[in-house]
Amino acid sequence: MIREGFEVKKITRDEALKLIEKYVKDKNMKKHLFAVEAIMKALAERFGEDEEKWALVGLLHDLDYLETKSTFEKHGFRAVEIIKEEGYEISEDMARAIISHASHDGWEPKTLMEKALYATDPLTGLIVASALIHPAKRLSSIDTEFILKRFKEKRFAAGANRDQIKSCEEFGLKLEEFVDIGFRAMLGISEVLEL
Repeated sequence: MIREGFEVKKITRDEALKLIEKYVKDKNMKKHLFAVEAIMKALAERFGEDEEKWALVGLLHDLDYLETKSTFEKHGFRAVEIIKEEGYEISEDMARAIISHASHDGWEPKTLMEKALYATDPLTGLIVASALIHPAKRLSSIDTEFILKRFKEKRFAAGANRDQIKSCEEFGLKLEEFVDIGFRAMLGISEVLEL
């Protein structure tokens, strides 16, 4: 339900940032959203897709995390509801990508954007963890090869689902290329990520 007195309008990055300020209180979760946004934008550029749309999906995909972390079956669905309740229009393909990244039964990623978001979500954690184990604790001190070595260590950053990351092959990228795109995108916003 849309709040009374509000006109439905297209969501922009500035509006998305306002929603993040309102709904996302954890600093590390905000950094995760910015990292996913950067990678999704880079992937959209790589595939000739709508960079603004893909970036927004990355930025908003965990908008509901605080509210749904103990009711994961609502994760993604609630994010789309929040966006609509706040008076913003969200296209069906964006909504599906946000919902399907959580892999609910019947909502497995199907489109290129959905598959990209699904694979990108855990990649950010692997890249951050890789930077943090380096003595300098900076993205600029590591490279794609360093991250790929950590990828092979199953106990390292165990929460970064390797099968989910490797699903990049389903949308035409080899693991090495996907990790490189992700790393370079995050390196480009290292100041925002404080890493």
